[in-house]
Formats: sequence, structure tokens, C-alpha cells
Amino acid sequence: MLKSLKTGVLLAALSGLLLFVGQAIGQQTGLIIALGFALAMNIGSYWFSDKLAIKMARAQPADAQQYPGYHAVVQELAAKAGQPMPRLYISPSPQPNAFATGRNPEHAAVCVNQGLIDILDHDEMEGVLAHELSHVYNRDILIGSVAATIATAITFVARFGFFFGGGNRRDNPIASIAMIFLAPIAAFILQMAVTRSRETQADTSGAELSGKPLALASALRKLESGGRELARRGIGGTPAEQPSSAFSSLYISAPFGGLVRSGLGSMFRSHPKTEDRVRNLEAIARKMGQIA
Repeated sequence: MLKSLKTGVLLAALSGLLLFVGQAIGQQTGLIIALGFALAMNIGSYWFSDKLAIKMARAQPADAQQYPGYHAVVQELAAKAGQPMPRLYISPSPQPNAFATGRNPEHAAVCVNQGLIDILDHDEMEGVLAHELSHVYNRDILIGSVAATIATAITFVARFGFFFGGGNRRDNPIASIAMIFLAPIAAFILQMAVTRSRETQADTSGAELSGKPLALASALRKLESGGRELARRGIGGTPAEQPSSAFSSLYISAPFGGLVRSGLGSMFRSHPKTEDRVRNLEAIARKMGQIA
């Protein structure tokens, strides 16, 4: 409940920032144009993101004969949740990672990297897949699309103000120019905060679905250390996993082990810190009586 409330507060903050920037720079007309542009772009992304993400991950449908364990675990979890079976894919990436996409449970897809299958045991795999299915059941694709729509509109309005003027630039040029540059940064920070909030929520929901929070915690440690080791050795992943890709935030763990950020840099993280996620999962395990 508190995690969902946090997401709502962050989305409200993004909306408030959009209204403030639109009024200050683009006025009502600029605000409407920006919002319409952002909605058109992100609605398209919402409807077709699953196909784009699968293509960027260079994934292929997972054959049930070749990957029986993968199919069996997802079938069991979907049945437990009372949800339809999603489409399953395998990416050839050696990076240990996975993601889910799709606008609802009826149009969902789960993709795991070959590198993930190579290093996780059955329980860890179940924990990861429960996390990914929780993203679909929690409607995180829709929430992420809303956050992206608002953030895009803020950036558009700010750029509009930079090139065409508006607001009170003549009365207070320094403040106006500062807002033009700082508003997109603030929007990105809030958008990343929404993404981190949803990852934490999926950890919690996934742990409750699988009943194995410690297995998910173990998997997250392996994913981070494994990704960093491959990055150190220069072994890369697919286009979807590159830092510049819009799909990198879909993965359960930041690709390539993530960038080490501390202090103010942590605001730009697309995923919560692994140690924070592990502490959350250990707290869930205590409630379940799995830790004394």
C-alpha cells in the first residue's frame, strides 16, 4: 500500500511540474500542444513496446522442449495468480538478466537471457520470474508509460520555451533560462524514481507470489555481480541492454551490473540499489517466518 502511494505521489509531482513549466513557458496553448505530442508518442510505445523490446533483445520464442523448466515455472506461477500464460522468449545475451513487457496479462511477454539460465538454480529462477510476472499484474507498463508521457511533455515544453521564448523571460531571464534547462532534469529524476518504486513493488509482489523472497535476493546478487564481471571482461549484451536504450530500465537488474552511483548520482539510477532490495526481501522473509 505504501509503495503504491509513493508511486502516486511521484506521478503527481511529475504532473505538477508539467503544469508549472507549461504555464511559465508555453502558456496554456504550449501546454496542450506538448501534452498531445507526448501522449501520441507514448501511446504508440505502450501498444507496441512489447514487440520493440523483444526485437531489440534479439529474442526468439522459447521452445517448450528445449526449455521445459522455464515453461513449467511460469505456468505454475501464472496458475497460482489466476492469470493467463504469457508468451515466453529467450535472448542469446550472456548477461544474466530478464524482463517482462505487455500492456496487460492477456498481451504479456517474458524474456530471459541465456546468461540468466546458465547461473541460476530452480528457486532463484522462480523468484526472478515471479518478479517479472508481478510487473505485468501490477500494470507497471501502463504506469511507466504515464510517467514517460509527462516527462516527455515537460522536456518538450522546456525546449519550446528555449527556442521560441515565452513566459517571463524578459522580466526574469535568468530564472526562465534556468527553468528551461533544469525542468527536464527534474522530470527525468522523478521518472527514474517512479521506475525504482515499481521495481521495489515488483520485488515485494514477486516474493509473495513465489513464497521465496530469499531466492530472489540471491538471484539479484548473482545478476549484479555476474553483469559487472562480464562488463569487466568486455562481454556485452544486446541493443536493448545498452545504457542509451529506452528498454534498459525494463530489466530486473541494471544491465552490466549498473553504474556505481552514490550521493546525488543515485537519483539518476533506473533501479534501486541491490543491497536495499535484498534488505526489503529479507524483511519479507522474516514476516514469512523464513528468517528467525
